[in-house]
Amino acid sequence: MTPAINLLKKNKIDFKIHKYSHDASVTNFGLEAASKLGLNEELVFKTLLVELTPKELVVAIIPVSKSLCLKSLAKYFHVKNAKMANKEEAQKVTGYLLGGISPFGQKKLLRTLFDESANTYEYIYVSGGKRGLDLEIKAESLIKILNAKFTSIGI
Repeated sequence: MTPAINLLKKNKIDFKIHKYSHDASVTNFGLEAASKLGLNEELVFKTLLVELTPKELVVAIIPVSKSLCLKSLAKYFHVKNAKMANKEEAQKVTGYLLGGISPFGQKKLLRTLFDESANTYEYIYVSGGKRGLDLEIKAESLIKILNAKFTSIGI
């Protein structure tokens, strides 16, 4: 069990576990998950860490088919600039390895934004906390457990 799964179970959130065999040569983890699980890329979401200031990180969750619009994210948080957190910092803050960063069960609950497209689907897929493990979950559950907000951050 991962911290993500433990947190969802503790909070009695309905979800389904989907496992696949991760190919160590693949670096686009989200697209690999969509392909191996036979899912539309718009249903599979990646968890990204973004630095607003040297001391503040936030979580951005967007479909694997999109790129993050840092300008939109910065505007939402009323800061001049936002940049992707470096790999080591992302892993340290979340407690997860890159490619397996789940929005759930991170070491510290960070402010979280979901791309508004998540509201389009009854269920979406996010990392379960390790490579080769995705969770199918209702978008409304994301709000409940993460206190997340939905806005347009994907391009």
